[in-house]
Amino acid sequence: MRPSRSRAGILARIAAMAAVLAAALAACPALDLMEAARVLDDIEAIDASSALKSGTPAPRRTLLSYEVEGRPGAGYLFTPGEPVGAPLVLVPGLSPAGIDDPRLQALALTLARARFLVLVPDVSGGRTLQIGSADARAIGDAAIHLGRLAEPIGFPGVGLAAISYAVGPAMLAALLPDVAPRMRFIVGIGGYYDSVAMIRFMVTGAYREGDGGPWRHREPLPYSRWVFLLSNADRVENPADRARLRAMANRRLADPSAAIDDLVQALGSEGRAVHELLTGRDPDQVEALIALLPRDVQAEIAALTLKGRDFAGLGARVILIHGREDDMIPYTESEALARAIPGAELFIVDGFSHVDRREIGLAGQWTLMRAMRSFLGVRRPAP
Repeated sequence: MRPSRSRAGILARIAAMAAVLAAALAACPALDLMEAARVLDDIEAIDASSALKSGTPAPRRTLLSYEVEGRPGAGYLFTPGEPVGAPLVLVPGLSPAGIDDPRLQALALTLARARFLVLVPDVSGGRTLQIGSADARAIGDAAIHLGRLAEPIGFPGVGLAAISYAVGPAMLAALLPDVAPRMRFIVGIGGYYDSVAMIRFMVTGAYREGDGGPWRHREPLPYSRWVFLLSNADRVENPADRARLRAMANRRLADPSAAIDDLVQALGSEGRAVHELLTGRDPDQVEALIALLPRDVQAEIAALTLKGRDFAGLGARVILIHGREDDMIPYTESEALARAIPGAELFIVDGFSHVDRREIGLAGQWTLMRAMRSFLGVRRPAP
């Protein structure tokens, strides 16, 4: 039996509405990916023109100071020209320029164009190339202050984004009792999980895929070795050794081929223990060499590790991104961190090194776009 004309019209309108709705739902992921591509393009462009710059009101940058429980803080606040999507603390990495580093400034501006309210706190460890566990408190205070600033937005809580060695202190900040309830999302790029495994790769280039697998090898970037030395030189008790280790690190950071034999030969027992770790080549001996380090250096290594931490109560959405070709921290560290955090999203990007694309292929580009789409998705908090 054929439907009546009126009923046929109703069915036709319902079918048309369903088609429009299906098309809209199908288009959403594509539109999200287009926005992700524009943000990635703007990050790569730095100060050059891009579609995101031309189509977005310029963000406003403000230098501010604040105080949390009597602890002073300072940083740059980047306010979007469009309605704010979510407040985000962007943790600075290792750079003598600190929060004035041009690359950091450009990244903060890109994220503000993407409608994040971005606070870049002045973390002293980054400026002195000495990021450590103590920086977690400054990062946590920045999150608390930004949450107060962002209350009119109505977004429930704040987010953290960190790169490389700063991922550890950022995760430690997120676990602080007065910070954890405020955390809604965390983005870690090229971070680590086990500080001992990170040191093992730093000095020997050895890493494992999974638990108990065979050693694999990638030539590590020497830069990380001297940053580690500079970060820990002041934890050596002997003042003469402290001075020699600092001088050794500064020479090699300025010139990777600089001679340091004169400093090595003058080292005392504490300094020799540190130097022997840095020049070790046997991955199976790294833990024994760490056990010979000065007490305060061992304590800092233990304080920085994320291995064994209780992430069960962390209510934040966690997004981890890592380059498979990373020569500073192996991608297996983000894999291990993702296994330790319930519900963490993990993106391993082929062709991506530490923070550079290099010769990233189609598969790597697709993963990177999906990772950025997930990052941008945190602006829409789950109900």
